[in-house]
Amino acid sequence: MTGSGLTASIVIACYTLDRWTQLGAAVESALHQSLPAEEVVVVVDHNPELEQKVTQQWPSVRVLANQYGQGASGARNTGAFAVQSAIVAFLDDDAVADRRWLQTLLDNFDDPTVVGVGGGVVAAWETRQPAWFPNEFAWVVGVSYPGLPETVAEIRNVWAENMAVRRDRFLEVDGFRLNFGKVGTHSSPEDTDLCIRMAGNGGRWLYVPSAQIAHHVPAGRSTFQFFLRRCYSEGAGKAALAGLTSSSNLHSERDYTRHILPQAVARDVRDAMVQKRLTPLAQAAAILLGLASAGAGYARHALTRAR
Repeated sequence: MTGSGLTASIVIACYTLDRWTQLGAAVESALHQSLPAEEVVVVVDHNPELEQKVTQQWPSVRVLANQYGQGASGARNTGAFAVQSAIVAFLDDDAVADRRWLQTLLDNFDDPTVVGVGGGVVAAWETRQPAWFPNEFAWVVGVSYPGLPETVAEIRNVWAENMAVRRDRFLEVDGFRLNFGKVGTHSSPEDTDLCIRMAGNGGRWLYVPSAQIAHHVPAGRSTFQFFLRRCYSEGAGKAALAGLTSSSNLHSERDYTRHILPQAVARDVRDAMVQKRLTPLAQAAAILLGLASAGAGYARHALTRAR
């Protein structure tokens, strides 16, 4: 319980034994917070073998099976609906929370208009960050990127891998939208959608960079092919989001595309000329190709929806 009297539970959704090592690190980080959670809940997404193994490995953890269709949205909802704490914190199964993560998130709920809080994410690369990879596209691997606030600030949305919500407001909007969001390795912006809906009637979201987690980035996500696929998927997902809500809700993406990315390309080209190195040019090219891929994903989904 925090100084404001709020209690919190931590919900971790998982779906595959392939991430067992990462899941173990995530659960252990949740169990050893400086401020203990009221409950740590692991929700298994339609995988009985994994559910049994989690139950045996962590007797102190509450283990639940996803009560909805396959996907992270239903799994997270299962956990959030089952607990009784005032705050529900979500942590991904391939992320490790800083020891003061939960405390730092909860410290920012004193204002009753704050419906949710999210924190910073750093990359834990399995190999190493590719030289061509632009930091401005760190969101491709689920990591905080340049342009985000560097201190506590109000923000349109945070990310479900590192998010805490007021449970009563979460329940009011029926949680994450079912049949929209991550299923296996396929992603849609279910967290952005949730944040927009929860912010109705004057609700606010805060981004707290110091509430930090480390997100595992496997070697398979270090390839240029994955980079382009993920950009395309993000574009398609944002088109789907615009169809569910309104294209006016994509102002953050438009501002980023119009200001941050052109500045980054200009910087990289300048650095390449001054330093006589190819790496900055490769990063500039990656920004342009990633933007083109995202745009293609958006356009194709929007056209398909319009037919």
